[in-house]
Amino acid sequence: MTETQTEGSLESVDILRIMEMIPHRYPMLLIDRVVEMKRGESAVGIKNVTMNEPQFTGHFPTQPVMPGVMIVESMAQTAAVVVVHALGPDAEGKLVYFMTIDEARFRRPVVPGDRMYIHVTAIKRRGTIWKFKGEVKVDDKLAAEAIFSAMILDKK
Repeated sequence: MTETQTEGSLESVDILRIMEMIPHRYPMLLIDRVVEMKRGESAVGIKNVTMNEPQFTGHFPTQPVMPGVMIVESMAQTAAVVVVHALGPDAEGKLVYFMTIDEARFRRPVVPGDRMYIHVTAIKRRGTIWKFKGEVKVDDKLAAEAIFSAMILDKK
């Protein structure tokens, strides 16, 4: 089994189950596991940052730093897992598009060898539009934060 479930929440979702839930694939799949989730409310995802990822060949070769847009994308992917889990099997594999990214702040660099803990909390939901607050922590220190909204759509 690729997920562990308790009443109203998931304790763990592995990479194989994540790939069933959201359509992202390498090199744009930016979460490795979801370690806790409350249905329709919140989740904590993990991204293990490694030197062999393609963005580090150019950002920056002598001092690799995870691009901020990819950190925000990891928040969105973790939020997409929350949305799919809340909506059920019919939502699996649907596309989730960014609508807004607000109040993005980058507090410290994320570098190869870091483990990002991606905390997302649903703030609001109206139909197919969801709004989340996200925080990324490394070693219990805030690395990035943002408020963002997205819309879930059927593939064409």
